[in-house]
Amino acid sequence: MLGCGGGIGGEERTTCLLIDNDILIDAGSGLSALSLEEMCELDHVFITHSHMDHIALLPVLLDSIGHLRRRPVRVYALEATIRTLQEHIFNWRVWPDFTRIPRASQPYLEFEAIMVEQTLDLRGRHITPIPANHVVPTVGYHLDSGTASLIFSGDTTVNDSLWSHFNSSANARYLIVESAFSNRDQAIAVASKHYCPSLLIPDLAKLTGEPSVYITHMKPGETQTIMQELAASSCSVKPLVNNQIFEF
Repeated sequence: MLGCGGGIGGEERTTCLLIDNDILIDAGSGLSALSLEEMCELDHVFITHSHMDHIALLPVLLDSIGHLRRRPVRVYALEATIRTLQEHIFNWRVWPDFTRIPRASQPYLEFEAIMVEQTLDLRGRHITPIPANHVVPTVGYHLDSGTASLIFSGDTTVNDSLWSHFNSSANARYLIVESAFSNRDQAIAVASKHYCPSLLIPDLAKLTGEPSVYITHMKPGETQTIMQELAASSCSVKPLVNNQIFEF
């Protein structure tokens, strides 16, 4: 976990997960934890959605390593997310269009559209976009090594598809799910389609089995309050922390 915070400040870094040494899930400020040499090894970036805390360092990443690589970085996202990135980020006004630099036939960046529940196989690592319920088109990701798997909710609120997907996954070992707000900000959570403990606890009760559950995307300064409120759940949960390593 390079970054798992719902904001920045001090040690807080926004969402970015590194798989092995060549795959990222999101490109939030957590990406800055990698060295230039480590960034050059990244071949694949899977984006959950277009909000800034999940894409902030993608443009700078490409600018930093494009000239050092022999092949483009491939960015996977929903078609709607790709359109947003093309129209509002890589548009020459906010940032150069790296799908055409240094030339269209040999770019620093290439996009690949993904579809919910359509699995990609990257050398035996199976990555499946799963449904999320957010204010813009969004997915979570199911990461499966073949031996065991981890499910990452992405930004979401009440979403029966997430829980049924987890319960139908025979080898799911870990669930990383967000709770961006504490209960005192439930109205904001509802309006922005995020979880808070009062919304998440009933959904945690839908889990079968005994997975390890980690809470991510908590707003800076709110971790203790959110975790105390989640203690009322019958499901044991832990806060996700930067630099945490999952093996599966």
